[in-house]
Amino acid sequence: MNRDRRNPPRKAVALHYSGKRAPRITASGGGTVAERILQIAREHDVPVHEDPLLTEALSQVPLGEEIPENLYVAVAEVLAFVYRLSGRDPGAERKGGLTTPQDPEDRAKTATDPPPRGSRHRPS
Repeated sequence: MNRDRRNPPRKAVALHYSGKRAPRITASGGGTVAERILQIAREHDVPVHEDPLLTEALSQVPLGEEIPENLYVAVAEVLAFVYRLSGRDPGAERKGGLTTPQDPEDRAKTATDPPPRGSRHRPS
């Protein structure tokens, strides 16, 4: 018996981190909204980190809100990864020094669900 096994729509969440307060949700959505978030990230050279569980948790946070404390460690690990990708020391801002100039666009991070494995779905 063949069941119609549809994959859940892809989701994406974008965060902004100023270094002064907790990161906040700046964009969130599924399907075409998720694709647009990813497109904007690519256009601005914003690193994309794929983590389906973190994406699902962050997608529950209202737009414009800071992330909840229970997600601090997971998001801090992603932000440290993003900082290292850009050649910066994640703790440099708190130590009073920067390894490269700060750009607000560099402080964003996007978490996404990866495309389903073996998916034969083609966008229409």
